[in-house]
Amino acid sequence: MSVALLSVAAVALDALLGEPKRWHPLVAFGRFADRIEQRFNSGGRGWRSHGVTAWVMAVVPLTLLATAFSWAPYVGWIVEILALYCALGMRSLGEHVEPVAKALRSDDLIEARKRVGYLVSRQTSELDETEVARAATESVLENGSDAVFAALFWFAVAGAPGVVLYRLSNTLDAMWGYRNERFERFGWAAAKIDDVLNYIPARLVALTYALLGKTRLALKCWRTQGSTWDSPNAGPVMAAGAGALGVELGGAAIYHGELHQRPPLGEGVPADADSIDRGWQLVQRGVWLWLLILCVGAEFYA
Repeated sequence: MSVALLSVAAVALDALLGEPKRWHPLVAFGRFADRIEQRFNSGGRGWRSHGVTAWVMAVVPLTLLATAFSWAPYVGWIVEILALYCALGMRSLGEHVEPVAKALRSDDLIEARKRVGYLVSRQTSELDETEVARAATESVLENGSDAVFAALFWFAVAGAPGVVLYRLSNTLDAMWGYRNERFERFGWAAAKIDDVLNYIPARLVALTYALLGKTRLALKCWRTQGSTWDSPNAGPVMAAGAGALGVELGGAAIYHGELHQRPPLGEGVPADADSIDRGWQLVQRGVWLWLLILCVGAEFYA
């Protein structure tokens, strides 16, 4: 079965079922990663070498296992579909962002703050309506890249092993890739590996956002604003996405009690409930475009 058909099947499964409710493989992996981190970074004393060792122990065996199962006769294609399905978070992303927009439209700021708190790591208790909408719009653009497009990219490149390698690495970055006293050294490898794995997908996503929105503005924002962001991959994605939507993102935000003055992204109107919905629609249209390209490519090379 072609990569295109396997990808369509996995996306359809995600749309139909959403994330596994009772037992998600990434939840179990998170617990496993916590135990490894406690072993190699007790008290935040781990060095870069410990972080590299921990990353290898967490990711490589499961990637090799995915390789072996995907090569199994008769059932390998099922493993491929399930691997991509478990890595995707498209329906889950929609289920998290849509209630934020709904709460804003109902003038329920308390509920909107609560809902956006499920999406972002910044402090949300004092956000106003625009700041809530800005946080949710940024999240849908960035998480669309990480949890949807990058998974599709690595599946297209290397099948189940590729998507397992990527998703586990991305999860470790989310757990260990912090620039604080505990993870500054230990989490270095997880952060850098995730940066490398996301480099090409992020720029393809930025191009996708630009093509499906206000193209000239998106390309301008990508060119002038993308490099100002701390993350080499989130910057281009969110700058292009903000430009594609014609909305203003970025700006000050409080993380773990500290005020961060983030560079502005995009250009146009302030963020609101409509920008959240349009951001989510942009991600959805982008997925259909990627699947179409995969299907056309598979037919061309058949």
